[in-house]
Amino acid sequence: MSSSAPPPFDPADPLGLDDLLGPEDLAVRDTVRSWAADRVLPHIAEWYERGELPVIRELARELGSIGALGMSLTGYGCAGASAVQYGLACLELEAADSGIRSLVSVQGSLAMYAIHRYGSEEQRQEWLPRMAAGEAIGCFGLTEPDHGSDPAGMRTHARRDGGDWVLSGRKMWITNGSVASVAVVWARTDEGIRGFVVPAGTPGFSAPEIRHKWSLRASVTSELVLDDVRLPGDAVLPGVTGLRGPLSCLNHARYGIVWGAMGAARASFEAALEYARTREQFGRPIGGFQLTQAKLADMAVELHKGVLLAHHLGRRMDAGRLRPEQVSFGKLNNVREAIGICRTARTILGANGISLEYPVMRHATNLESVLTYEGTVEMHQLVLGKALTGIDAFR
Repeated sequence: MSSSAPPPFDPADPLGLDDLLGPEDLAVRDTVRSWAADRVLPHIAEWYERGELPVIRELARELGSIGALGMSLTGYGCAGASAVQYGLACLELEAADSGIRSLVSVQGSLAMYAIHRYGSEEQRQEWLPRMAAGEAIGCFGLTEPDHGSDPAGMRTHARRDGGDWVLSGRKMWITNGSVASVAVVWARTDEGIRGFVVPAGTPGFSAPEIRHKWSLRASVTSELVLDDVRLPGDAVLPGVTGLRGPLSCLNHARYGIVWGAMGAARASFEAALEYARTREQFGRPIGGFQLTQAKLADMAVELHKGVLLAHHLGRRMDAGRLRPEQVSFGKLNNVREAIGICRTARTILGANGISLEYPVMRHATNLESVLTYEGTVEMHQLVLGKALTGIDAFR
């Protein structure tokens, strides 16, 4: 038996989870954390209050320069990072703001992933190097005004006209839409659901920005309008037909959310812990009261359990063993627990918790969107329910 003493207890890493990370993992995490601290945190409260992300193109190029766009993809200028490293990047980005992580998730895990996995070599060569560098921003058009959790009911359609395709329809709640150079749009065809690569300047295509949001305010969210958009025959993604195409992309993006939600939770927990150490009431720091310590302990337990779950799923993805039901497990648990951590952190901060001087309320309102998008709580519960019972309760 070893007689060496265990290392000191670290409030920032109470389970010693950093021991699971190698030097390259830590380097990725520290690079993204440093970038976010320098380029996002000084400005994010103002951007959120104004309801805009005015430097999105500049940020995209910077994210490309540190290898954060499409980072788990290989070739075409992508970093070829591990799933765990991509997850660590998502955690650090969402610790700054969910909108920044959404920018990266949609770019890499949805738009780039679809082209990388299902596109032709010509499509990959045309778009992926520019997207990896942040020179071109992408978006992903699946959700519609009347069809969110049931994408099979989509009304957007594409018909053949000679050698061309003609697309018509609407997509809704599309991150990056108004600033995108290219959209991956899913549409119903006579052959089944197909994906199309749609350059933003194509006649009939427009992407008006959605305003008046109270969540994800520092993020570009848009509607996609397709009025008889004519595309050449080779605009279709040749590698997939049917819903398994877009759903596989969503599964990849949901994996990033499993990590990202814990970033928002960590930032809120850290704000509450620091506040509890310094805020005095009744002649002592509030962190010295039993009820406050109970809150902090419960928050820390759920936070680091969530990170451990994310890490486990990342190792399974790297080993090629991650199932969609396991991603649903992670997304359901981690987003739900992250919101709970934010709400508890707000109570510790009291009235200061609603101020943008602290990150807690911003993260809490952002997570209300994260809770719903890419699979609502109810949908992930039913995914797990079907897996557990063998009975499909969707229909």
